[in-house]
Parts: sequence; C-alpha cells; structure tokens
Amino acid sequence: MAKKGKGNRIQVILECTEHKESGLPGTSRYSTEKNRKNTPDRIELKKFNPVMKKYTIHKEIK
Repeated sequence: MAKKGKGNRIQVILECTEHKESGLPGTSRYSTEKNRKNTPDRIELKKFNPVMKKYTIHKEIK
C-alpha cells in the first residue's frame, strides 16, 4: 500500500547567482522539486540563463 501523509518532495526556486552580481536587468529563475529527505541542504544546479546567454550556477532560494 502507498504511504499516506505528507510527502518528502517539495517545490524549490533556483535563482542565478552571476546574474545578480552582473547588474543586468531582470532575473533568471527556475522552479523544480527536490526530495527533502535525500537532500536536506540547499541545492545548486547549472542551468541556462537566457539573458546572459550561457550556463550559470543557480542556487536554491527561500
């Protein structure tokens, strides 16, 4: 049988770190899910930043 109750997956928002420091207008954000049991600390992923037109490190916020 399936488990009942609150799941371990939560939605998180990833924001570009290089874009904030560059001073360019706008922001690059992605939303994704993570398993809070397997990754309790904040995640960092390389994602494409359409404003800067390159892959940059996006960190979890909130």
